[in-house]
Amino acid sequence: MLLLLAGNAIAAENNHFTKELKPLLKQYCYECHSGDDAESGVAFDRFTDSAEVQTDFELWEKVVRLVKERQMPPADAFELETQPLQKIVSGIEYELSQFDCSSESRPGRVTIRRLNKAEYDNTIRDLTGLDLNLGQSFPSDDVGNGFDNIADVLSLPPILLEKYLGAAETISLAILEDEVIRKKVFPITPASDSIEEKISSATENVKLFASRAFRRPLTDSEQQKLFQLMSNAWQQGASEAEISQTVITAILSNPRFIFRIEEDKPTSDDLEKVRKLNSYEIATRLSYFLWSSMPDERLFELAEKNQLQDPVILVAEAKRMLQDPKAQAIVDNFAGQWLQLRDVERLSPNPEQFPSYSPLLGQAMRKETEEFFSHIVKEDRSVLEFLNADYTFVNELLANHYGIKGVVGDGFQRVKLRSQRRGILTHASILTLTSNPTRTSPVKRGKWILENILDEPPPPAPADVPDLEEGGETLGSLREQMEQHRANPSCAVCHRTMDAIGFGLENFDAIGVWREKDGDDTIDPSGELPGNKAFRGASQLITILADEKRDAFARCLSEKLLIYALGRGLVSYDRCAINDAVSALEQNDYRFSALIAAIVTSEPFTMRELVE
Repeated sequence: MLLLLAGNAIAAENNHFTKELKPLLKQYCYECHSGDDAESGVAFDRFTDSAEVQTDFELWEKVVRLVKERQMPPADAFELETQPLQKIVSGIEYELSQFDCSSESRPGRVTIRRLNKAEYDNTIRDLTGLDLNLGQSFPSDDVGNGFDNIADVLSLPPILLEKYLGAAETISLAILEDEVIRKKVFPITPASDSIEEKISSATENVKLFASRAFRRPLTDSEQQKLFQLMSNAWQQGASEAEISQTVITAILSNPRFIFRIEEDKPTSDDLEKVRKLNSYEIATRLSYFLWSSMPDERLFELAEKNQLQDPVILVAEAKRMLQDPKAQAIVDNFAGQWLQLRDVERLSPNPEQFPSYSPLLGQAMRKETEEFFSHIVKEDRSVLEFLNADYTFVNELLANHYGIKGVVGDGFQRVKLRSQRRGILTHASILTLTSNPTRTSPVKRGKWILENILDEPPPPAPADVPDLEEGGETLGSLREQMEQHRANPSCAVCHRTMDAIGFGLENFDAIGVWREKDGDDTIDPSGELPGNKAFRGASQLITILADEKRDAFARCLSEKLLIYALGRGLVSYDRCAINDAVSALEQNDYRFSALIAAIVTSEPFTMRELVE
């Protein structure tokens, strides 16, 4: 025991965190960030060694960023001198650098995952040829980590189970009532009218349909159960149509169809904690990532040949799939949630203040950003164009809204933008989404960019701080009101950057129209970002974001896309895959396909940790 204690003492003595970083944190940070009442819930005294830092990368990356940008310590506390500041920064960066991505694989594991509403409808469409959209009547899917395809929140309440059973019956009837669809589902016809031939073709059809529905070959046990179901129905005098309806309903209400299941069994004796996904599992992950649907025949063929574990083939298939019309799903379901475009048409700007707004204009706003995202994907453009593109896609209605001449008709066409508009941050969809019904909101706009573009979300506002409208004296321009609002020292740290970004976009009103004045007040769109990065107006602000913050944006987009691809939140050891994705972007001119290739070949996407 004494030897063990001595060994632990020596290890602690040699621990970089204990020797170098902790004394600095004690001296400069513990006053506010220790104990049960630590500011913003951040207590540095709970960290005692480097190993604990390795488990909370998100916090420490945020800390080092705030210290670098001199947002911490807050200005009303004290000014941290350059030398200790640099020591704290270098100490934290050293700790973050010690994460060993070359050690044993930690790809994580995804909980058994139910198909969400969009995935269910798309899968039925591609499995049967029926575009019934029955999933739209299902209960709403819960959202986790910003997306509705997160396994841990996709529960199965009793009402949804009833909906699945009813939908399966409806689909089976629709299949049998449509001769073209029936032949698609059951393509094998008997060579003769003999009972043997009919049974043979029926069993082969069921095997084919069920294997496609389950997205892998059937096990012997599954085949026996389905054939027994058919036999029992036949023995009870059911007609061929009734037998078919029964077995289709059984397949479509089976957990192997409703859920995406990956086995927790090792593939070899020498791989106990982690296994590579088989080709069918990779085909399924790939298709639901890019198409929100089941694999197509090409993917099934490659899976049967066990070729999808080859990274070259996997990347080639991903690029093929992005050019398919079904890739619209990544626009609808990833971009729709990452950029919150699904909320645009539910917005209601005040009709008295914004009489030009209409539901049709709201639809055009959303469509513009969707068309832009689709263009980036299909043309394999640089993802930095999300920030600084000098073009967009508009129809006549939206062109008039922007003051762009020469666009006629309802169809969307590419147009060059004036200098004040650049990238999606000046799309009317985003500007309206981040406004209040009666006025712009610099706070909402700044917060949205920090969260969705830079992955630097501010902490929740203190409970005792009133909203702007309730904050006492609020005379003067909106900028002056906001300056009064953040006079509270507890607000100033977060609002300094958030408000600066928001006011950089203040020349755009609450529905995205360019303006020079807000009522009688001339708009002041100037500001300064951390690092003494001054700007005046949206164009200069966006230039700073695209140049100085490109790495932050690349990392943010990589994290969002990996969460969506995996269907789970990220953990500390996923940073290796994120680092690889950001590097791949940098080395390939930030092309969208480089990000996709990095994700689909990453360990979290192609491997699985097993239950011990």
